[in-house]
Amino acid sequence: MLLCGGRRFNILAPTPLSFGTFIKRLASTKSSKLSLSTKSFTASASTKFFSSSGFEALNSRQKEQVHRYIDSLLEWNQRMNLTAVKEESEVMERHVEDSLSIIEPIRTSYLSHCGPSSENLNLVDVGSGAGLPGVILAIASPGWKVTLLESMNKRCSFLEHVVSEIGLSNVQVKRERAEKLGQDVNFRESFDVAVARAVAEMRILAEYCLPLVRTGGIFVAAKGHDPQEEVQRAERAIQLMGASLLQIRCVDSHSKHGQRTAIICLKGKPTSKKYPRDPGTPAKDPL
Repeated sequence: MLLCGGRRFNILAPTPLSFGTFIKRLASTKSSKLSLSTKSFTASASTKFFSSSGFEALNSRQKEQVHRYIDSLLEWNQRMNLTAVKEESEVMERHVEDSLSIIEPIRTSYLSHCGPSSENLNLVDVGSGAGLPGVILAIASPGWKVTLLESMNKRCSFLEHVVSEIGLSNVQVKRERAEKLGQDVNFRESFDVAVARAVAEMRILAEYCLPLVRTGGIFVAAKGHDPQEEVQRAERAIQLMGASLLQIRCVDSHSKHGQRTAIICLKGKPTSKKYPRDPGTPAKDPL
C-alpha cells in the first residue's frame, strides 16, 4: 500500500489487473480522481521509490555526462526547438530527474514479471525528441542497449551529436516513425522495454509502443499526477495490442510541477499484424 493524497492505493499488483477490476478499485476512493501529492508520502512509503535525488545516485562520470548533455541541449536549443526550458537548473529538475525517476519502476516491474535480471535490457525510447528519457536512461544504466526512435531529421541530428559528444556506446539513433518501425521485422516485438514521455495520450502510445515490445516485456509511459481517465480511455487499445495494465506507479520526480506517475503495461501475447496502422492513423483515429 502507498499513501497518496491521503488515500491508500495498492500500486504493486502481484498480477496484471483487468481494467474493470482496476477502475473499480480506483472508484472505491472518495474521489474519482487520483490525488498524488508529493507532500503526502510517508517515510516508509517513499522507500519504495527513487526517494533521493536520482542525479546524486550517479557516479562522477555519469554526472559529467549529464552536464555535457544539458550543455549541448541548451546550445542546440538556441537554433532549434528542443525544449521550452532555458536554464540548466530547470532542465535538471524538469527533465533529468523526471527521466531518472522511471528507472526504478522499470527495473522492479521487469524483475517481478519479465526476467531474472534487469541489467542488460534492450529498450526503445519512442518519440525521443531531445533524448528524454532515453539519453538519461542510457547514462544511468550503461548495461542497457537504448534505441532513440525519432522521426524528425533535425532532432536526430542533435541526438547523434549528443550521443557522440558524451560517449554513449550503448545508444543507437533510429530515424523513423513508430508506425513503420512497428511493422519492420527487424524491430517488431524485439525490445524488452518501450518507454515514452511527453509524446501522446495512452491509447495512441499503446499502438506506437506495444508492437515493438516482445511478448513478456513491458511498456512504460511517464505521465502526470492524475492519469486515471487517460488509462481508462486506453483500455481497448492496450488490450488490442496484446497487453494488460500492470500498475500505475507513483514516482518521485523532485519537480515543482507536481507528482509524476509511471503507467506500466505487461505484454502477454503477440500483437496482431494489422497493428500498428499506417503512419498518422493512430493519432487521427485512436483505438
